[in-house]
Amino acid sequence: MKICSAEEAAARVRPKDTLSVGFGPSQPSEFLEALSQRDDWEDLTVFAGLLLELYPVFAKPGVHLLSAFFGPAERALRASGHDVSYVPGDFRRFKLFAERMAARVTAIGATPPDADGWLNLSLVAGATIEETLRCGRDPNRLLVVEASSRLPRTLGLPPEHRHAIHRDDVDVLVETDREPMVLPDAEPTGIERAIAGHVGVFIPDGATLQTGIGGIPGAVAGLLAEGAGGDYGVHSEMFTTGLMELHKAGKVSNAHKGSHAGYSVTTFAMGTRELYDWLDGQEAVRFLPVEHVNTPMIIAANRNMRCINGALMVDLAGQVVADTIDGKQHSGIGGHEDFTSGASFEADDRSLICLPSTVEVEGAVRSRILAEFGAGSVVTTPRHQLDVVVTEHGAAEVSGLTVADRAHALADIAHPDFRASLHEAAEGMG
Repeated sequence: MKICSAEEAAARVRPKDTLSVGFGPSQPSEFLEALSQRDDWEDLTVFAGLLLELYPVFAKPGVHLLSAFFGPAERALRASGHDVSYVPGDFRRFKLFAERMAARVTAIGATPPDADGWLNLSLVAGATIEETLRCGRDPNRLLVVEASSRLPRTLGLPPEHRHAIHRDDVDVLVETDREPMVLPDAEPTGIERAIAGHVGVFIPDGATLQTGIGGIPGAVAGLLAEGAGGDYGVHSEMFTTGLMELHKAGKVSNAHKGSHAGYSVTTFAMGTRELYDWLDGQEAVRFLPVEHVNTPMIIAANRNMRCINGALMVDLAGQVVADTIDGKQHSGIGGHEDFTSGASFEADDRSLICLPSTVEVEGAVRSRILAEFGAGSVVTTPRHQLDVVVTEHGAAEVSGLTVADRAHALADIAHPDFRASLHEAAEGMG
């Protein structure tokens, strides 16, 4: 292993090359900024997901970004006309994408090595650890690790999931004290609180929880932390500040899980600096690769699994759009389908899709529950996966209902201004 500056590491990437970088919080930011100082790119293809910053390298001629999950940076780059392409696939398939690409260079973030030479993978177990190790052990490839002293040391489940990489497998180490990206914990809106209240009815004591990103899952976690119930378990792709608060309130025991009893299980974490400090050495939370955490049958092995995710639109047939707007990529599939399907195999499990009933577009209020999607819409979740849909106006339990009955149930929880027309459309269905 050679210790060098970010600029020296970036100089080892060829003008014509392939590069794979870590997902979200595991991105090597200083290395990417050093790549941005170069203008000699001829054909650099980069595989990534959820860029943390608007790195200038992706605006350079000759650089092609393949993203498996869009965030604000990817959307801004695309809007400016740069070479950004979406790679459809759920989070588990990132592993296959990385293996098939077999990038000559892989770059990730981690902690500095401990006394035994192990660099902890910190906030992301991710989907590409096996391919990362193959890269480091191949003399014809290059593994760059950016080690930040500000990252927490988190725990895996050794020996199978050590959640660390040894210095002997690292080609180049870049040392930094850069802070990890912080995701502010916004105060829930009144609508988000109302939705959380309807969701809470479906969560019994001893349930195992999965929560996605955003205000609604945060509001749900807050409601549960303040409530009288408890004895919960956590099996969630993403570990959030809200889930930390649930732990701190003494509401999480992980005693009733069918998968990894005794531990909260996740594959990555994003939230406040308080969350990162709490995760440092935290025995109660274990980070495992996404192909394990997000496997539907492992999800289904948990008792009273409750999966809580967001959406952008739902139609009366029960189809869900969660990652595109007007057919244009907005975010990514992530673990949406994994957990929606994982909570559909056992009678005591429930999957809850949550969304406000309306959205304002160019000054006009539109219903998020539609009679049918417009041409060009891209469905994230098919109708047969849908279980419960929740808005601020109530919850519609549609699993097991006929086509017509589920359409009326969805119309019932739409905004009052749109209900009559939706019920009228429902009359002609099925």
